[in-house]
This record gives sequence, structure tokens and C-alpha cells, in this order.
Amino acid sequence: MRTDQNLLIKKAIGLLQELIATPSFSSEEDMTAQLLENWFHEFDIPYTRVNNNVFAFNKCFDKAKPTLLLNSHHDTVKPNGAYTKDPFDPQITDGKLFGLGSNDAGGCLVSLIATFTYFYESENLNHNIIIAATAEEESSGGKGLNSLLSILPKIDVAIVGEPTQMNLAIAEKGLVIFDAIVNGTPSHAAHPNYNNAIYNTIEVLEWFKNYRFPKTSEVLGEVKLTVTQINGGSQHNVVPANVNLVIDVRVNDRYNNKEIADMLSREAPCELKPRSLRLNSSSIDKNHLLVRSGVALGRSTYGSPTLSDQATLSCPSLKLGPGDSTRSHTADEYIYIKEIEEGINLYIKILDGFLTN
Repeated sequence: MRTDQNLLIKKAIGLLQELIATPSFSSEEDMTAQLLENWFHEFDIPYTRVNNNVFAFNKCFDKAKPTLLLNSHHDTVKPNGAYTKDPFDPQITDGKLFGLGSNDAGGCLVSLIATFTYFYESENLNHNIIIAATAEEESSGGKGLNSLLSILPKIDVAIVGEPTQMNLAIAEKGLVIFDAIVNGTPSHAAHPNYNNAIYNTIEVLEWFKNYRFPKTSEVLGEVKLTVTQINGGSQHNVVPANVNLVIDVRVNDRYNNKEIADMLSREAPCELKPRSLRLNSSSIDKNHLLVRSGVALGRSTYGSPTLSDQATLSCPSLKLGPGDSTRSHTADEYIYIKEIEEGINLYIKILDGFLTN
């Protein structure tokens, strides 16, 4: 027996208001995790909590079947200083639900939880379903979705809830951050120095500005390399021994992060060290049944330049959710009530097309 959709929509909006009213910065999500536990208690669904991650399996879980993961996060960034509204007051004005985390990614999370609850007791589905409401996404911390992957059964395909206006992000760029050092000879500023690290940086910056990776993705385009930080020198009369740079590289699905690191370490005219290689690009075949089910409902496909917990998954994954990513991390963040309603209805229709074929 399936729970009434209208009831689930009403309950999901109420849960989102509770989540907004409860601060849940990354690594501080214990109280919102309790709110999620309350949902599963109310619907009599067994669940497990690990740190601040809460997950549950559908009632007819069968180890012989492949498994679909539904995932989104309940942590938030801290509100920026331009807020004019109380970020923890879930006001509804002109059809907009305001509050920190409403758009990123509370609307997605409650919509996926409602969808899981709708299918919880369904029999004869072709996939198992796991819902995982996870922590530390905004900080890429060690106690989020990545910490569950060794605990959960094998995941064969996933929907990661992030605001996409319910269009289908069939690929997402990965991320590698590099620390770079441009060396020179330290000296007093009054004396000649033909190996000034700051001047040497000019050539290095030009190299990074003009560098292109040869492989272009049909969905994600080129790998994008950007110098985002520069730091050198401590006082006016001292030429520093080195200049430090930070390089942000957004990786398409034609490369893995190790390939990117090997190429740049071999070719760059300075010392480079990657901070981490774990946030790889992700994708799902545009002909995958899950994608085709969404396309059949009029949803478009695209490649996403922004990072999410998809980066921790090795299975095919689709980024999909209500809301608009341009509102994420902005002052007076909001999501339309109608977006949540549409999100739940579309999630259910897409999964009906996927799970019952």
C-alpha cells in the first residue's frame, strides 16, 4: 500500500520548515539528524543512524536485486552577511519558502524522503531502494556519504538530490585543488636579483592561463583550470624565496583525477602538489533507463560544472532535484513551494518508469 502523495507533500514541506529552523552547519548536524529520525518513526520505517547520517532500506529489500540509492544532504554552509531575513525562520511569502538550506539541498532531501516513503512498501520492483540523508557534504568532510559506502550494500545506480530544476544532470565535473610553489632567490630589495620569485611567477601564470587539456567531453566540455589564489612576500624590502599559488581544476569525464595530476606535475613550470584525488567526475549513460524515464516526461539533460556527493560514488549517478542552483549559498535563500510539489511528483513518476519496467 502506497502513502497518499498529497499527504507526503504536506509532510515534506513541514519537515523542511523544521530543518530550516534547526542550524545544521557541516559537522554540526546532530539535531537535524534527529528530525529525520522522527520522520521514519512516524511512518514506521526501520532506519540506521551512523554519526549524523540516517539511512533506510525499502521493506521488500532483496539481496538478489540491484540497488538504487536516493541521496541528499542536510548540512548547510553558514549564512553570508547579506541576509536581510532570519536564515533560521522558515517564512512562506508569495509561494516562496525562505531559509538557510531551503534550496541547497533541503527541498531535494525532503522530496527524496517523501518519494522513498511512497515506494517503501511496494512489491515486485526491479531494484531495491536505499534512502541516505547524509552529513558534511558542504565541507567534503570524512563523515558524510563517503563514510557509508563501506557499510551499505553495493550501489548500482544513484540519484543525488541537488537543485537542478528537475532537469537531468547526466554528468558532473570532478575537482582537484593543487598547491603550487614558484621558487626564486631570496634577497634584500636594494640589491640586484635576477631570480626574483615574484617575477618568475609572471611566466608561470601565463602558462596556466594558456594551458589546455586535449580531451573535450560531449556533455561537460573542456577541463577548466583556474588560478584562484596567490601569496608571496612578507615585507617591502625583502624579495621572497617563493610564491605560493592555488590552482582549481574542474575535471570532465574524459579524465580521472590521477591523470590530471600526472599531466600537470609533468608539464607545469613549477612545483605542484594535489590536495586530494578523490573527487572524480561522475556520469550516467544518456541511454540508461533512469535517464530515459526522465526524458520521457519532458525533462532535459545537461552537464553540471558544480560538485556534489556524486564525486564519492563509483556507480552511474544522476543529479536531480527541485530548486535552482543559482540560489544556493545566496542571501535570503528560498525554494518555491510549487517546486517541492513538482519535485515529489516527478521523482515518483520517474521512478515508476524505472522501477516497474
